[in-house]
Amino acid sequence: MTSQQIETSYSFAKERYAALGVDTDAVLKNLAVIPISLHAWQGDDVCGFESPDAQLTGGGIQAIGNYPGKARTAAEMRMDLDKALSLIPGSHRVNLQAIHVDSDEKVERNNFQPKHFSRWIDWAKERKLGLDFNPSYFSHPKADAGFTLTSTDEGIRQFWIEHGIACRKIGEAFGKALGTPCVTNIWIPDGYKDIPVDRKAPRERLVNALDTILAEKIDPRYNLDAVESKLFGLGLESYTAGSHEFYMGYAVSRNLLLCFDTGHFHPTEVISDKLSAVLMFVDQVLLHVSRGVRWDSDHVLILSDELQALAQEIVRGEFLKRVHISLDFFDASINRVAAWVIGARNMSKALLLALLEPTAQLRKFELDGDYTSRLTMLEELKTLPWGAVWDYYCLTQNVPAGHLWLDEIKHYERDVLFKRT
Repeated sequence: MTSQQIETSYSFAKERYAALGVDTDAVLKNLAVIPISLHAWQGDDVCGFESPDAQLTGGGIQAIGNYPGKARTAAEMRMDLDKALSLIPGSHRVNLQAIHVDSDEKVERNNFQPKHFSRWIDWAKERKLGLDFNPSYFSHPKADAGFTLTSTDEGIRQFWIEHGIACRKIGEAFGKALGTPCVTNIWIPDGYKDIPVDRKAPRERLVNALDTILAEKIDPRYNLDAVESKLFGLGLESYTAGSHEFYMGYAVSRNLLLCFDTGHFHPTEVISDKLSAVLMFVDQVLLHVSRGVRWDSDHVLILSDELQALAQEIVRGEFLKRVHISLDFFDASINRVAAWVIGARNMSKALLLALLEPTAQLRKFELDGDYTSRLTMLEELKTLPWGAVWDYYCLTQNVPAGHLWLDEIKHYERDVLFKRT
């Protein structure tokens, strides 16, 4: 479509939504400042850059596929992120793992310092991006036994405690340098493949380790701490020390952000139903948005019913200032840069659909007990011309509308990605 066609379609869509009391111009202004944090580990299959032959091992996670063009260095990843961000409307962030260290010196994870991520800071500052961070409790000899912060080996446990402390300082440095708080999220894979006898002791060790990591108070203007649960992982099917119930209690009692990974629950559980419940008791929530297919399989986001429900809950509950949105999938079977673009654009589309609802009117129907009108309105909204609003949003954000962004990906694939050996 030409720019004129997009603008014409938008003018008709604007009138349709205005008839319902929805100001589409205001909606797009709001959408443009909702940041989505792009997860760096989609670009390198969660391998990191600690060594030239770094591989994803351990932690119950796995990247499937061998599509050409994986980022082999931090510089290549930044190049790939630049391309992805140029095709995603809005102002966004980037979420790093500690394994994405970019340093000329070899340094162990418990000795990581902000200087080892200075190139990331310089890159983000130049682009006016915020950075988020995650300690990496996997793909390391000291994690091979499946235990990090819950290990019975005091030396191993201390190593990972020091890693967590170091990562919080790096998060603080990100926040100070970039003028926006870094969300530093702690997730560990610790658990058992088979049924354990003692479920309590690992959790006692985990509480003590976390308390030690989080003992130093950091100004929330610079760093926000989050903890993330998981149902199970590969080789850890019977017991996970950091379960949802564990971290919900820990986050409430320590005044932390609670992280919901949408793939870390039973297939029939939905995070959209949990947000308003948890936000009664914690101030802020972190979302790691993925798509599980029968298990925590980290598929690229599609515009599914649950993704729309998640966005609706954020908007309807007026939680936009209390929910931090990050992507968390890693698909090595398709173009990795395209995966970022598809996932982020779908997350933005879901938020747009939610923002285009006449929420006040729908809430009045509900309070009045007029459930017939509520259902009618919700169904009629599905066929309104929101696609025209999305295309106009892309146009105003100087990114390709429709599927045209794929042409740029194909050129980048030919000129850059396929030349990586």
